[in-house]
Amino acid sequence: MRLLTHNILSSNIKGVTNGFPLGIEVEKVVEKQVEINHDFLRNIFPKIDWKAFSDASKIMGYVELPEEAPEPSVLDSDLDFLRKFHHALLELHLEEGALVCPQTGRKFPVNKGIPNMLLHEDEV
Repeated sequence: MRLLTHNILSSNIKGVTNGFPLGIEVEKVVEKQVEINHDFLRNIFPKIDWKAFSDASKIMGYVELPEEAPEPSVLDSDLDFLRKFHHALLELHLEEGALVCPQTGRKFPVNKGIPNMLLHEDEV
């Protein structure tokens, strides 16, 4: 599961009002090379919840991103930042582990890079 995916997932358990961001429990992280697409990165950047993204990248062992979201203009002028953003967003994969609801602590397993967000009957 890429951090791009993590940044859009939330817990939909009945009664949960604060289901984002999901916590991450890491068992295995893999890096998968992806060709960089500058236009995609420029377009997705404003849609990313930076704090959730930055925190998740640190949990996955990648500490190269700044704490605070940089100005969007950095995407046009700083190729080093663009590569780091690309790497964290698209090349780091949570292969095995769990996503954790911030409100209930319910764990959603991630196996072979696929998060299982199915709810139990009593959670619907």
